Amino acid sequence: MRKTDDTSRPLHRESLLTRPVWWFLIFSLVANSSLSLLFAVLPLFAEETTGLALAAGLATGAMMLATVIVELGTPRLMSALGYRRVMEIGVVLMGLPALVLIAFPNLATILAVAAARGAGLAITVVAGTALAPQLFPSHRRAEGLGIYGVAVSIPAIALLPLGLWLAERYGFDLVFASAAGLTVAGLATGRMLPTIHPGAKPTHSIAAELRDPTIARPTIIFGVSTLAIGILVTYLALAVPEGSRNVAAIGLFVQAVCTTAARWGTGRLGDRIGSHRLLAPAMLLCAIGMLGIVTPGNTLTVIGGMAIFGFGLGGAQNASLAVLFERAPPDRIAQVSVIWNLAYDAGMGIGAVGFGVLSGVTGYPLGFAIVAAILFASVIPSWLDRTQPETAMVQSEAA
Repeated sequence: MRKTDDTSRPLHRESLLTRPVWWFLIFSLVANSSLSLLFAVLPLFAEETTGLALAAGLATGAMMLATVIVELGTPRLMSALGYRRVMEIGVVLMGLPALVLIAFPNLATILAVAAARGAGLAITVVAGTALAPQLFPSHRRAEGLGIYGVAVSIPAIALLPLGLWLAERYGFDLVFASAAGLTVAGLATGRMLPTIHPGAKPTHSIAAELRDPTIARPTIIFGVSTLAIGILVTYLALAVPEGSRNVAAIGLFVQAVCTTAARWGTGRLGDRIGSHRLLAPAMLLCAIGMLGIVTPGNTLTVIGGMAIFGFGLGGAQNASLAVLFERAPPDRIAQVSVIWNLAYDAGMGIGAVGFGVLSGVTGYPLGFAIVAAILFASVIPSWLDRTQPETAMVQSEAA
């Protein structure tokens, strides 16, 4: 087992940003730029093109459905093609199909492009999440995952609003062409990715992994936090008083910044005291932050609550992923990556749909209060899970 005293740490802190890591981070940033630039633009384009509000929801739904389906098959694809080729395929699917919309602006094409982008997202995030821990030394893996989290989060902070601004000011075609251009940049940086191969075809199914309680517990706990962010992203702008939509925009921006900072900070702290000790405090911050949203008419509590929630969400993201990688042997890294990403995507989708039903009965304030109660309840299993031993990966390293 790994020692926990200071003597087990190296006497110097070597740089995590090696040449392979730099290229991996640059590729991840570029790939997610293509994703983020179109994320909010494509539903808007669907609505304006068809004149149907439902078309916006169908575009997002097609993308997320494709994401979940393709995520399940990505480990086998990685085993056949390797990380680099798979990630290059992913970045092409996320950006290049947007050019088709310039020539064929109709609902069928929009849904096909959305599904292709979902497939590209699935491939890229699963492969990237599986490759990331292999590029960092084990005693600084959590910090490395935090740096990776920052790289994939920056585009969402900067390019989600930029895409909408460009579409409104210069038209959709420019945004579509820009996304395709980012694909070319992604392929150029993809050629510099390390040539690590994930190994043989997976022998464990996703269902088998989830039957392991040491894997299932942090996955479900993390899924509760993504359920909450799915609710906030979808309904915060609707919950605040009419005429105060800028409060929701500011709150979501603050949350994104705080989440990004927390992913890196939690990683640095997790390497020192153990990531398994940080999941419970992170979920507690999520719960406290959600309490601030219970009064959506109060600007200070909404923005403050979103900041606190953001710190909690970033902490939960990093701590849960680091714990899963600690508890899985090397030959099951790909499956663990899929499980974590499924918890992220499914949690957001379930949260958005489920809260739509709940809030129709309770209203937004009471609905947010119920979500806060669920988050507070999740702190208990998070606290109990901290005592679970680090498993096969640690043992294999010691061997």
